Amino acid sequence: MMFKNVAEVVELAESKNVKIAEIMIQQEIDVTGLSREEVIAKMDRNLTVMEQAVERGLNGVTSVSGLTGGDAVLLQKYIQSGKALSGHTLLDAVSKAVATNEVNAAMGTICATPTAGSAGVVPGTLFAVKEVLNPTREEMIEFLFTSAAFGFVVANNASISGAAGGCQAEVGSASGMAAAAITEMAGGTPTQSAHAMAITLKNMLGLVCDPVAGLVEVPCVKRNAMGASNAMTAADMALAGITSRIPCDEVIDAMYKIGLTMPSALRETAEGGLAATPTGRRLEAEIFGKQS
Repeated sequence: MMFKNVAEVVELAESKNVKIAEIMIQQEIDVTGLSREEVIAKMDRNLTVMEQAVERGLNGVTSVSGLTGGDAVLLQKYIQSGKALSGHTLLDAVSKAVATNEVNAAMGTICATPTAGSAGVVPGTLFAVKEVLNPTREEMIEFLFTSAAFGFVVANNASISGAAGGCQAEVGSASGMAAAAITEMAGGTPTQSAHAMAITLKNMLGLVCDPVAGLVEVPCVKRNAMGASNAMTAADMALAGITSRIPCDEVIDAMYKIGLTMPSALRETAEGGLAATPTGRRLEAEIFGKQS
């Protein structure tokens, strides 16, 4: 294994004068025994799945429960109205993140990045910044490898499971992964990518996992929206030269420790938080009463 933490991946990239994406590609080659072409081809297929999910979501989908669907379409219409207060790229990322998660809720095919419940953030931001940075297909694949490098570190040093660490471990991790990759694609250094990840994750520490009716829909879809906007903002901050006072690896460790102290009611059990509100309980009864 070439690296265990963010500090090591940054040091490797900077000492070799390559992108973080390249370090992750080399690690995949070493770990899997596949050729470079095979490793890149696998990620290319993931990118295609993401692209198709975004397109499907932007055309409008509805989940079986009826809890989610159509919000990505509403956002795109709002962007086109010219009345939006947030910038076009930010809202485009939000709408595409929502689109992906609405497809997940509608039992469509998505690419877990790092999980199904947080699958909107990385593709949402990627396909939004694509409109601004005009990357090649190869650069879009590199974006995913950079995201993967940071996700790899989190998965091996903390958790990417809502049941283990709350939504901070899912949407929080996804948002940090996206922020790092956006920063690299926009020309930032490996160190700036690490700062972007740290800034993002710091702002999502303590986020609970409280799915209404135990379904990955409410509030999960909208959390992907917020995760995408968080990632975009953090990437801009890092590119502006703003740094995280707490190193990225220490932020990841803090997230892990917070997850360990989180009550089980707030870790994907649907026993606390929004799931335990009167409306949350009513929706649960309606959905499962209707389906039984």
